[in-house]
Amino acid sequence: MRAVVRAADRAAKRERVLALLEGQGAEGLLLSSHAAVTWYLDGARTHVSLMGDPVAAVMVRPGGDEIRVFENEAERMLAEELHPDDAAHVTRVPWHEPLLPAGLAAHMPTHPPGRRSERGLLREGDVAAELRAARASLLPGELGRYRRLGAEVAEVLTDVAEAVTPASSEREAAAMLAGTLVGRGIDPVVVLVSGAARVRHRHPLPTDGPLGERAMLVVCGRRHGLIANATRWVDWEGAGGEADRGVLEVEAAFFDATVPGATVGEVFAAGAAAYASVGFDAEEWRRHHQGGPTGYAGRDPRASSGVEDVVQTNHAFAWNPSVPGAKVEDTVLVTATGIEPLTVDARWPVVEVAGRWRPVALRR
Repeated sequence: MRAVVRAADRAAKRERVLALLEGQGAEGLLLSSHAAVTWYLDGARTHVSLMGDPVAAVMVRPGGDEIRVFENEAERMLAEELHPDDAAHVTRVPWHEPLLPAGLAAHMPTHPPGRRSERGLLREGDVAAELRAARASLLPGELGRYRRLGAEVAEVLTDVAEAVTPASSEREAAAMLAGTLVGRGIDPVVVLVSGAARVRHRHPLPTDGPLGERAMLVVCGRRHGLIANATRWVDWEGAGGEADRGVLEVEAAFFDATVPGATVGEVFAAGAAAYASVGFDAEEWRRHHQGGPTGYAGRDPRASSGVEDVVQTNHAFAWNPSVPGAKVEDTVLVTATGIEPLTVDARWPVVEVAGRWRPVALRR
C-alpha cells in the first residue's frame, strides 16, 4: 500500500537536499541507495529483491527532480508506489541499460575531497554524512508511519512469543515471525532466533534446534522504507538470564546520553563505559556492535567512537547492548522531552529502569 504523502514533508526533504547542494556548491545530487531514495520518495518500495539494487533513483537539482525508473517497473511504481504528481518527473530507463546516468554509477569511487564531476553533480558517497543529517529528523508523516510500524512489530513479537513452545524449532519460530510480519505488509529484513543452547550467539541465524527453556527472538521489520528493530526473550520453567538487569542498565546509559546536540560518538562512549560500572567486563562492548541511529537503514550509521553525526530531535535510534546470553533492543525516538520507545506492546512484561519502562523476559 502506498504511503500517504504529505506535501509539506516532501517539500521539507527537497529543501534539505537543496541546502546540502548549496553548501557544497554543487548542481545536483544523485540519490541511488534504498535508504536515500525511499526516504526522498516518502516510503516508496524501491526493491524487487531484498538483496538487489534499487529499481529507481532520483536526481535532485534546483530546477527540479528526475525520478529514473526501469521501464519494466515503471507502471507498477506509478500505480502503487509513487505519488501521482511524480509522474511528470519520471524517466523510463530500458531494463537492459544502466539505471544511473553515464559517469555517475553507484559503485564508482567517490571524488577526491574538494572535487566534483564535470557537471558539478554529487553522488551519495561524496556527502554521506550530510545526507544522513538531512534525513535524521523525522517529519510528521514519517513519525506517524514509524509509530504504527513500531507498535505492529512489537505485537508480532508478542504473538509469536506466546505461541511457541520449548519443542518449537528455531526455524519454526522464525517462520512464524516472518510470515506474520509479511501479513502486515512488513518486510522481514532480519529474523534471528536462538534456543537455550545457542543464546551465547548475538546474531543467531535460526537452525533446526529446539528452543528449549529460553529463547531470543529478533526482528528488523521494514515498511514504507522505515525499519523497526527489536529483541525479545521468552523463558520457560523458571529459566532466566542473570545478566538481563545489567544489560538494561547499560542501555539506560545509552539512553541518558542520547540527547539532541550530542554526537553519536559521545553517546557510544557513555554506553560503552557503562559495562564496567554495572559489573560486566569493561571490554564487553568490543564483542558486538552496540546499535546506533536507525530509520531508513538498519543502522544509519552503526555507532562507534569516531562517528560525528549529531543527535537531532525526532531522530530514531536502536541501541543494542549485549553480553553472552542477554541482550536488549528497541527502536526509540529522541524527542524534546526524552526517549520515546516505538516498539511497544502493552501485553509485554516490563520493569522500570532509570525512569523508563523496559522489556523483560516473558515467563511462560
